[in-house]
Amino acid sequence: MLRMIAACFVALGLAGCGVDSVYAPDEAVAAARYVAEGPKTITLYTVVNNRSGSGAHSGLLINASERILFDPAGTWRHPAVPERNDVHFGITNKMVLFYIDYHARETFRVQEQTLVVSPEVAELVATRAKAYGAVPKAQCANSITSILRGVPGFETVPSTWFPNRLHDAFDKVPGVTEREIRDQDADSNHGVLLVQAGEAPI
Repeated sequence: MLRMIAACFVALGLAGCGVDSVYAPDEAVAAARYVAEGPKTITLYTVVNNRSGSGAHSGLLINASERILFDPAGTWRHPAVPERNDVHFGITNKMVLFYIDYHARETFRVQEQTLVVSPEVAELVATRAKAYGAVPKAQCANSITSILRGVPGFETVPSTWFPNRLHDAFDKVPGVTEREIRDQDADSNHGVLLVQAGEAPI
């Protein structure tokens, strides 16, 4: 009987660790490629519950030879943005705004932390994000710390499962700048797309 109960718990645990693997074709990824002006940067997004103060989600915007968004175990989608295992391609300025708008609302705020890095560091982080694979639920912060671990400049960022702890560690990296985004939009209206599918992103 004990073995049967243990087997049930194992089965439930495995079911809970399932991930949704999405892999856009090469043509879509190439067509969406976007190169942003300005310096190379790494930006950490932390979504915080306004009522409890707890961290709800972490995402990583990587401005390397192209600008991509690593949104581990996230639910944000846009029809003009192809995805490969939690990495979103074609992240224009408008798409960055859509991503922020999707998360910021009356019950959640978004903390944006940005660090200017060398092209080599930006490319290393982008390569690691692309190679990481689909992320299971509740492992957003953990996957980002795994990607940053050992990258020059991020040696002080520890391994953690908690978005707020990741935020606090990122804040200690020299040169990081931060802004907080709040939106009083109702939960039922958050994340409304401002363009129709097929409109050319800017």
